[in-house]
Amino acid sequence: MATILKAEKITLVRNQKKVLSVEHISIEEGELLAVIGPNGAGKSSLLMALSTLLPVTEGTIFFEGKQIRKSDRLKFRRQISMVMQDALLLDTTVRENIGTGMRFRGKNESEIKQSVKYWSDQLNIEQLLSRKSRQLSGGESQRVSLARALAADPKILFLDEPFSALDAPSRVRLISDFQRLQSENKVTTLLVTHDLDEALLLGDRVAIIIAGRIRQIGRPDQVFTQPADLEVAQFVGVDTIIPGVVQSNTHGLAVVSGDGFQVEVVAEVPVGRKVFVILRPEDITLVQQIPAGKTSSRNLLKGEIKELIPQGPLMRVILDCGFPLVALITRSSAIEMDLTAGMLLYASFKASTAHLLARKDEKEQQFA
Repeated sequence: MATILKAEKITLVRNQKKVLSVEHISIEEGELLAVIGPNGAGKSSLLMALSTLLPVTEGTIFFEGKQIRKSDRLKFRRQISMVMQDALLLDTTVRENIGTGMRFRGKNESEIKQSVKYWSDQLNIEQLLSRKSRQLSGGESQRVSLARALAADPKILFLDEPFSALDAPSRVRLISDFQRLQSENKVTTLLVTHDLDEALLLGDRVAIIIAGRIRQIGRPDQVFTQPADLEVAQFVGVDTIIPGVVQSNTHGLAVVSGDGFQVEVVAEVPVGRKVFVILRPEDITLVQQIPAGKTSSRNLLKGEIKELIPQGPLMRVILDCGFPLVALITRSSAIEMDLTAGMLLYASFKASTAHLLARKDEKEQQFA
C-alpha cells in the first residue's frame, strides 16, 4: 500500500505547553489507523494537527508524497472529511445535510442526488431524507454526519470519537454498519478513540499515544499481546505484571524465576536479564485440579481467590499466587466451578501467550 499521509518530527505547543511530540506517523492508502490512548494523551490534538486544522509548531506533514505548506492547507482540507463526537448538522433536511460537502466541492446536482441516495441506503437512513435534523435521535444524527462525510468522497476520513456519545444499542449497530462499509469501500481513515474494543475491531493498525508521544504502532493483535513498555501494557489491559530473572534459554524457550515461581516463556532473552512477565487475563485458564497427562499449557501456578468481579458476561478472578494474578473467564464457568473467595485454584497458560519486557533497571525493551 502507498503512504497517503505522513508526519515527521511534529511538535505542537498550546498555551505554552507541549501537547504533542511525534517523531513519525503515517497512514497507508485504504487502511484504518486507530489512535488510542488515555484521556489527555493528545489523541484529538494529533487528529487536528494531521488534518491541518491545528497548525503544528514544528515538523512536516506530507500528503501523497508532497509537503503540505501553509498555502496548500485549503486545497488539502477540500480532499478530507471529518466526523466529530457530536454530529454538527445544519438546521435543514437530512437530504440537504448529506449533500452539503459535495456542494462545497462544486459537484453538480445529478452527482449529489446519486451520492445522497447511495450513502443514505448504506447507512440505513433513506427513510429520514425529508426529516429536519433537529428531529433526529443521537444515533440518527451521527449516521447523517457519517453519510455527509463519505458522500464527499474524501481521500482521508478523520473520525474523532464518533461513537462515544451514543447509547449502547445505537453504538453497537453503527459500529457494525461502519465496519461493513469500511470493508467494502476501503476509505483511508484515521480514527481517534479511547475504546480498546473499537480499536481492536476496526483498526488495520493501532497507534498508542501516551503523554503526547506515539509509544507503539502495529497490528492490533501485536500491540495488545506484545506491548512495547509497561505503560502501554497497562493501558491495553494487561493486569498481571510479574518481576523475574531469566535463568536459562534453550532454543528460544526462556525459563523465568521470581519470588516463589518459575515459568517458561517463548522469547529470545539473555540469561540473567531482569524482566517482567506480562500476562493478559483472557490467556489464563483456571482449573480446580492439576490436569492429568499432557496439556498445551507449560505453566501452572497455584493461587487463592482473593476477589471475584462481575464484568458483564465475564468474571474477573483475582488470585494470590505470591503475587496478584488476574484471569478473565465466563460467568457460566465461574458458576459451574462454584468459585468463591478463599478457594484454591490452578492457573495455567501457554509459554507462547506470555510476553517479556526488560525491567527499567535494565534497558527497557520488548522481546519477541
